[in-house]
Amino acid sequence: MGLCKCPKRRVTTLFCFEHRVNVCESCLVSAHPKCIVRSYLQWLQDSDYSPQCPLCQAPLGDRDTVRLLCYDVFHWPCLSGWARALPPRTAPAGHRCPQCGGALFPPPNLQGPVAEALRARLRTAAWARPGLGLPLIEDSEAPPEPETCPEPDRGWDAPVTPPEPPPSSPSPHAVVHMGGGETPTLHVGSAPRKPLGGREPWSPPDHEEEKKYRRKPRAWLPPGFRCRPRALSQRPLLALCLGGAAAFALLLILLASLARGVADADPALEPLNNPHVRVGH
Repeated sequence: MGLCKCPKRRVTTLFCFEHRVNVCESCLVSAHPKCIVRSYLQWLQDSDYSPQCPLCQAPLGDRDTVRLLCYDVFHWPCLSGWARALPPRTAPAGHRCPQCGGALFPPPNLQGPVAEALRARLRTAAWARPGLGLPLIEDSEAPPEPETCPEPDRGWDAPVTPPEPPPSSPSPHAVVHMGGGETPTLHVGSAPRKPLGGREPWSPPDHEEEKKYRRKPRAWLPPGFRCRPRALSQRPLLALCLGGAAAFALLLILLASLARGVADADPALEPLNNPHVRVGH
């Protein structure tokens, strides 16, 4: 942090790497438009700098420059060409500094000499006016479209040339027959594909006497013992209900028998053992 050398004598943290003096934003725009400016702490950590445009690697003093909000400096034609190369539907938030990724458009509520100078430069570019909330204008920097020469009028009786057919897609495979002394012929799609190695898959021979061994297991049973899957598929719910009811009844009978046996073996339930009960003799 230090005092700027301009007549305003403002306290600032910005430092010009080229002139090695503290600068404020006012003199940054007026007296140091093409200088590399960072904070004083960054200059203490690393005083090396490159006075070249990050996009074209040419000296910044050769062409007109523009300074962004992050204090990075570019040639204005280089930055404008880089922005026009973005997709046409790119949102204003998608326009970022090519070097550090900071915001390219200044916010509406940001005031300062650097922001005002950047707005004044961006107003002249058609691609930047939507990001500033301004109406569109004709892009004078866009490259002209190539002119197409109209075809001469040959009259109504001129022959019409049919359009050329599109090239046919290549066939999946082809077979070339090479005969002795004959012209090689090409047959497209005449032979099926074969596995790698030229060997066909082996399959066992089918004999009539072996068919009985490949019958279904149900076919070995007598006709009376063969089950019908369709009839069984309609009964499982009924059988499940009957089995559940039988199991519940058996459980009730078992619990009742156990309770009766416990009651008979309990001595507290015997009248003769109770002192409060008198039995006449």
